[in-house]
Amino acid sequence: MKQLVLITGGAGFIGSHLADELLRHGYAVRALDNLSEQVHGPGRTRPDYLHEDVELLVGDVRDPTAVAQALEGVDAVFHFAAMVGVGQSMYEIREYTDVNNLGTAVLLEALIKHPVKKLVVASSMSIYGEGLYRNALGQLVTATERPLEQLKTGTWELLDGQGRPLRPVPTKESKLPTLSSVYALSKYDQERLCLLTGRAYNIPTVALRFFNVYGTRQALSNPYTGVLAIFASRFLNDNPPMIFEDGQQQRDFVHVHDVALACRLALEKEEANGQVFNVGSGHNYTISEIAGRLADVLGKPHLAPLITGKYRVGDIRHCYADISLAQQKLGFYPQVDFDKGLEELAAWLEGQIADDRVSEASAELAARGLTV
Repeated sequence: MKQLVLITGGAGFIGSHLADELLRHGYAVRALDNLSEQVHGPGRTRPDYLHEDVELLVGDVRDPTAVAQALEGVDAVFHFAAMVGVGQSMYEIREYTDVNNLGTAVLLEALIKHPVKKLVVASSMSIYGEGLYRNALGQLVTATERPLEQLKTGTWELLDGQGRPLRPVPTKESKLPTLSSVYALSKYDQERLCLLTGRAYNIPTVALRFFNVYGTRQALSNPYTGVLAIFASRFLNDNPPMIFEDGQQQRDFVHVHDVALACRLALEKEEANGQVFNVGSGHNYTISEIAGRLADVLGKPHLAPLITGKYRVGDIRHCYADISLAQQKLGFYPQVDFDKGLEELAAWLEGQIADDRVSEASAELAARGLTV
């Protein structure tokens, strides 16, 4: 008999791709999703891309009755349901805390009554704050937040005590969290709640810290989603992408198919239990470079990025993944070349319509004093 896997938030971007991966490998899949308007639009109907074999239950992870129903007969759970976005989290504090923290608590209380063979929770690279750095002597250092006075002068790089720039290096799971946004705090809470409850009630649990995930099915009209989707929304409306600071921030972009692979491996590998893993590509790119490469594949190189020279509260300078632990313990090796991933994204974008709300979102942040 097939194992039944529940994915909370399973009708979304990453959840739907994970469903495809699990179905291909012989699992049965159920999704619990509230079909949030910000993600799925005003119709809030089952998305066309969700595989027909996925059993979709429309409900909220904060609703104990809906969660109990979703867990009936389930062997394993992926907990993906969450509000996503650094900027929005800084003013919709109650909503982010309610969905991400309370929703996780409701799920965990239900799992105490109906334990499963495995729980995998989606965490985030945002919990690191700044990534790891080396100083002028070559020593590893954990950087703190950049002083506001420094940012006001347009000095974006992190500096040591003598004013010398620090050099970013790949970030390992051992780096202590530096929580610089409400979103980051809520994702850390999700991660720790799941791990400590799993340990207490003997539910094997794994936390996966996703870096910048990109690919088809992203919510293009959500101005608080992943940066590549935001850029795509701008390009589709013949607008240049807007970039904070100077565009030289470095990030790790990982294809959603590789994320789905890492999730399945975390489900299947017993040696993963109780641990935390980075899920990234192991490569880093500047935000400006990403904007340029997407413009090229979309045939819009004339839409040069608009560098705002502004800092957004909650943003960090550099963070990209060291994935050696996932390679060792999960056997996770990313399969999708970045250029090929961009080509696939561009082909999908040809048939999409996006409501460009980026300027509106930027104005909202500025009005609240959340940009400098």
